[in-house]
Parts: sequence; structure tokens; C-alpha cells
Amino acid sequence: MVKEFKMSRERYDELKKELDYSKTTRADEIAELIKEARGFGDLSENSEYDEAKNEQGKLYSRIAELEDILLHAVIVDEAEDSDKISIGCRVVVTNLATGQTLPAYRIVGSQEADVMNHAVSEDSPFGKALMGAKAGDEVSVEAPRGVIRYRIDSIER
Repeated sequence: MVKEFKMSRERYDELKKELDYSKTTRADEIAELIKEARGFGDLSENSEYDEAKNEQGKLYSRIAELEDILLHAVIVDEAEDSDKISIGCRVVVTNLATGQTLPAYRIVGSQEADVMNHAVSEDSPFGKALMGAKAGDEVSVEAPRGVIRYRIDSIER
């Protein structure tokens, strides 16, 4: 089964730009480092050469990863008008046990998740619980310390 990577058009464009940069500019920079390192002599004891080859390996790995992500990317239409939570929505919830209202979270595809900036993946337990719910609904999230219940206070597109 092929994994789909759901993301916004903006994120898709960012990854495409990174891939283009990696295949051209960055690959040329690393090739130049390898060329310079070869000039330092015996390759068996040349740490600069080893480091440059390691960088090249990391770059090729990242290029392969980006190509796979972009090949299986699904651009999500964030303009879809619905009263249900979907990717692209900003959601405010209240923890029912504590009564604490959490900061607004944006629901995003797995490639855009950034919890520190309140961007939660639709694939995370919290994101899965929220997907498809409406304002006023209560959802349960399975967490390491047990089930946490939330009320959905508001949804913004």
C-alpha cells in the first residue's frame, strides 16, 4: 500500500523548491568539497574526504525522500466549506477534566506537523480524534496517561 502525503499547496511548493535546490546547488557544493578533499592526499586517512562523502550520502537520501513524498503528495483543498474539522482548520478545544481552554491548533498533513507552533497532524491521536467533528462535539484522545476528553469550542477555516 502506498502512503499518501496530505499537504497544503504551500508545503508542496516548499518541498519542490528544496528538491530543486538539493539536486542542483547543494549537489554541486558537495561535489566541489569532494574534489578539494581529494587534493589532500591519501583517501584512506582523509577525514575531509570522508566527511564530504557522508554529506553526499545524506543529500542523496534526502533527495530520494523528497522525490517519494512529492510523488505521493495529495494537495488538500483548504477552501472546502463545511462545519466539520478537516485539514487546514484552526480548532479551539477545552480539556473537560481541567476546564482549561487550549490555544488554537491548526490541523495539517503529516509533512507539516509542528506541535511547537500548534500545527497538529491529522495522523496524530489528537488530530484523528478531531477530524470530522463539529463545534460543540466532545472527543476522546488516547494518551499515555489515559483517555483525555475535549470539547470543540470553535472551528475556523
